Amino acid sequence: MNIVRDLSELPPLPRGAALTIGNFDGVHLGHRQLLRHVVERAREQSVEAAALTFEPHPIRVLAPDRAPQSLSSPDERARLIEQLGINLLVVLPFTHKLAHLSPESFVHDILSEQLRAALVCVGPNFRFGYRQAGDTAKLVELSRREGFVLEVVPAVRVRGQMVSSTEIRRLLALGSVHMAGRLLGRPFQNSGSTVAGQGVGHRLTVPTLNLAPIEEQLPRPGVYVTRTHLGGKSFLSVTNVGSRPTFGEHRLTVETHLLNFDGSVQESTMTIEYLHRLRDEIKFENPGALKLQIQKDVRRSLKFFRLMEHSGRLEAPNRVR
Repeated sequence: MNIVRDLSELPPLPRGAALTIGNFDGVHLGHRQLLRHVVERAREQSVEAAALTFEPHPIRVLAPDRAPQSLSSPDERARLIEQLGINLLVVLPFTHKLAHLSPESFVHDILSEQLRAALVCVGPNFRFGYRQAGDTAKLVELSRREGFVLEVVPAVRVRGQMVSSTEIRRLLALGSVHMAGRLLGRPFQNSGSTVAGQGVGHRLTVPTLNLAPIEEQLPRPGVYVTRTHLGGKSFLSVTNVGSRPTFGEHRLTVETHLLNFDGSVQESTMTIEYLHRLRDEIKFENPGALKLQIQKDVRRSLKFFRLMEHSGRLEAPNRVR
């Protein structure tokens, strides 16, 4: 996939492009439907399959005090978009100048003149232009003026709930990682560097790997059944998101304990997939009581993975023993 961050660097588009537009935060089921639709239509028309997005998220520029945490990093979004078959990803820097473009200027100057849109696919709630003055009705009018085909793709619903990044954030804030994963179409995950902890786990409870602080959203503090990916391998794990109150700390950390694992970890990065919430984080009287609870968490997690294995949904390379 070709990633372009400046319109002056666009490759030649002799036949034009089939294009979708959005922030694609999380690349959830709704985004996937749009992106797949664009890929299919691009193949039918022998044009470039393209997606237009923005960095940073517009609300971080226009109302930074109200900006939510992202569900995925820019690199993760690009990787997921590429997997769906998009050939060209245009990542425009979102500036106040861009924000002040009228709907007419946005469509003419960027979609028609620069990206040579032959077809544009958007969701039913798509808004664009200065102060979001443009909607799908306005885009219908402008598409006729500019000579491209517009297709409005219906929203995706799961159990009656419309899929949106906002709803996924709400579910994560509740700790409902299973439902968040349903709307995403895959388990919610956090990725980043592994960092050394204070060694308390090795000495007093169980050894863990620590995730370096990240900007993306974390699920509600608590203990989760997870899968941890290291160096191309997956491991069954239990992960604590919290401030470790038993040890008098207040800084939010993410610690994962690999199940049925012996050896050392050399990888410098890891990805944690959240599958099921076990419990809230609790302050225990002493490390011994915490260790007993962790052992219970491990047993419950292994039972969860056995059920997954029995149902054929366990895809991790290491098997439950």
